Amino acid sequence: MSMATTGLAVRNARPHNHGMTRFRRAAFGVALTLALISPVMAQEEGATELPPPIYEDKLLRLAEILGSLSFLRDLCGEEDGSAWRQEMSTLLAAEEPGPKRRQRLIARFNHGFETFNAVYRSCTPSAERAIARYLREGQVLASDVRSRYSQ
Repeated sequence: MSMATTGLAVRNARPHNHGMTRFRRAAFGVALTLALISPVMAQEEGATELPPPIYEDKLLRLAEILGSLSFLRDLCGEEDGSAWRQEMSTLLAAEEPGPKRRQRLIARFNHGFETFNAVYRSCTPSAERAIARYLREGQVLASDVRSRYSQ
């Protein structure tokens, strides 16, 4: 599935470094956990969507963080923005959201990306602090969702 078909913001798709950070491993763990605990239901066109899960606010924040990291990490020379977009795609695949919920998650990813894209043109100490803060917050969110809502 190409990034154009997912609706996720894309900025200069460059090869990413192959080392996974603890946060990316935790985010991947959340995606796998969610794949196991999500109800597997085929949604017919026009069917009413299920209510969002109780951890929806945490997932929306995580999506925003992934979008922010996608922009900021490339801006600061890490060249792994595509890896963060892939994490978001993995999260979407694991959640199997209905169309409206999927759009909300993608919108939050894009909001995180565009918020920094509108302000930053080069890597600054502030951008580096934001990266560190989002890596910590994302790791906490991913661990919390995995520990609270997995069986």
